[in-house]
Amino acid sequence: MAFIVTDNCIRCKYTDCVEVCPVDCFYEGPNFLVINPDECIDCALCEPECPANAIFSEDELPEDQEVFVELNRDLSLIWPNIAEKKDALPDAAQWDGVEDKLEHLER
Repeated sequence: MAFIVTDNCIRCKYTDCVEVCPVDCFYEGPNFLVINPDECIDCALCEPECPANAIFSEDELPEDQEVFVELNRDLSLIWPNIAEKKDALPDAAQWDGVEDKLEHLER
C-alpha cells in the first residue's frame, strides 16, 4: 500500500513530508504535492510530518478522498520530483482546513 496526498494539500503545499521521504517519491505541481504510489515504500514517515494532515495510507483513505489515488498516480508521472523542503505557499494557513478544494488544483 502506498501513501496518498489528498485534498487538504491543495493551495497549502507544505513540504515537510518531502524532507523525510527516503525514496524521494514526491512530485510537485503549482499548488499541490503528490506521491508516486509505485515508488512509495509505505514507510509512513511522511504522514506525521504533514502539517495539513493531508497524507493517508491508501488502506485508511477516507471514502471521499478516493479520487486522489488516481490523481497521485497520474500527476506524479508528469510533475517534477521534489526532494527538499521549500516554503509553503504564501496563503497556506488561510487554505488549511478548507474542504473540497479539488476545483482549485492547478495542473
